[in-house]
Amino acid sequence: MTAPLVVTASVVPPLAVLAPALGALLIAFTGQRRANLRELWSVAAGVLLFALVASMIPTVLAGNTPESVLFRVLPGVELAFRVDAFGLLFATGAALLWILTSFYSVGYMRSLEEHAQTRYFACFALALSATVGVAFAANLFTLFLFYEGLTFVTYPLVGHMETKEARAGARKYIIYLLGSAKVFLLAAIVLTYQFAGTLDFASGGILPDGLAAQSPTLLLVIFALFLFGFAKNAVMPLHSWLPAAMVAPTPVSALLHAVAVVKTGVFSTLRVFLFVFGAQDMRTIGADQLALVVASVTILVASLLALGQDNLKARLAFSTVSQLSYIILGAALLNASGVMGGVAHVTNHAVSKITLFLCAGSIYVSTRKTEISQMSGLARRMPWTMGAFALASLSIVGIPFTSGFVSKWHLALGAVEGGNFVVLAVLLVSSLLSAAYLGPVIYKAYFEREPAMTGLEGGVDDACIAPRREVPWMVAPLAVSAAASLILGLYPGPVLELAGRALP
Repeated sequence: MTAPLVVTASVVPPLAVLAPALGALLIAFTGQRRANLRELWSVAAGVLLFALVASMIPTVLAGNTPESVLFRVLPGVELAFRVDAFGLLFATGAALLWILTSFYSVGYMRSLEEHAQTRYFACFALALSATVGVAFAANLFTLFLFYEGLTFVTYPLVGHMETKEARAGARKYIIYLLGSAKVFLLAAIVLTYQFAGTLDFASGGILPDGLAAQSPTLLLVIFALFLFGFAKNAVMPLHSWLPAAMVAPTPVSALLHAVAVVKTGVFSTLRVFLFVFGAQDMRTIGADQLALVVASVTILVASLLALGQDNLKARLAFSTVSQLSYIILGAALLNASGVMGGVAHVTNHAVSKITLFLCAGSIYVSTRKTEISQMSGLARRMPWTMGAFALASLSIVGIPFTSGFVSKWHLALGAVEGGNFVVLAVLLVSSLLSAAYLGPVIYKAYFEREPAMTGLEGGVDDACIAPRREVPWMVAPLAVSAAASLILGLYPGPVLELAGRALP
């Protein structure tokens, strides 16, 4: 009875990677003429992916790690998958949020009568396939392949609008991400293989004993190449691709900021911290201090830049740049509380930030408003959307009983345990800045009166008299993700359980 279970468990990781790719093929084959069936494939692939990922939770909680080796390139270099608690937590969140975003995308794309919808849904599915490949990668080689694949399949999504601005944003996106990967990341991987003789992830790191003491400067350079080579983590100064990518449709922005792209960046960064270098070698070469400085600067500067943005999506983009570095900051503390807070924030930030972007899209579809200065009185016409926005904003700030508070609480504990009160101050100041850039949106929507607008003929604009209602296909997913921000704050156990097991 035991052997079939082992075989089944080893097959599930590659099946989970293939499920969205199969969905993409079915979407492309179905095409525009059978739109309902095409969108059914998108949702069905998401459900299948979630079922496959969820089926491995009991196995991982029991202390097992399903593995699958597809082929070997060189000794220690294989295309292989391994499911541990860290990867499972990331994949579970991505799979669940993809289902919500698929429903939302139907309402968004149909309401705006967008072009190239088949390409959109197919690329969306391929992006999730690459994301799961990163989550379950057993080594740096496999991770690099899927990490790069994600860049290519999301490029058409960023440039989806096919305007001059969209092409410029997509061009910047591909140059930054491919350029950093080729110049920094590939060099770091080759050097790591030269010193370690393997690229397989291992608890506590893979570098030979004593190497950190013998060549601290060289290893610090390799560490820096990884830190900046994974440019999807959006650390400064390699962050500007992210605001530029806001030219994409709002569901794509949600994909970039919550489900896939940026999360693969921080996930990969943490893999290197904990499973390539390890805590001991990071301390020996001073890599923890480098990461703390880079993350702290990114958190504070990006929050200040967010304050100056009137465009809602741009403000949320800089918020994402800031919030991602919480995850890096927690891992760089190199203690149990800090790492747990950083790993938990991968999920807790995802459910809150995707809500904010889904709300931004709902506002645009119903009112065509994109600027914060235009949002006075909006809560009266869009109560569900603004209620979800308010709840998710509280989570981003870190108010108690929300998911954001749980991860920030553990980050603060990690700072105190490590005696690093500068980091604690960064966390407190950044939370105040988060309130400063999200609070005005809520204040305008709830406490300011919507001004009467005049049309071209000098009369009252019809859009003000009879505004379009919220789109149910869009409101339902954002309400669910907003509720998740609260539920994961009130019942943080499952996320913290997996986050705790992710510790080396």
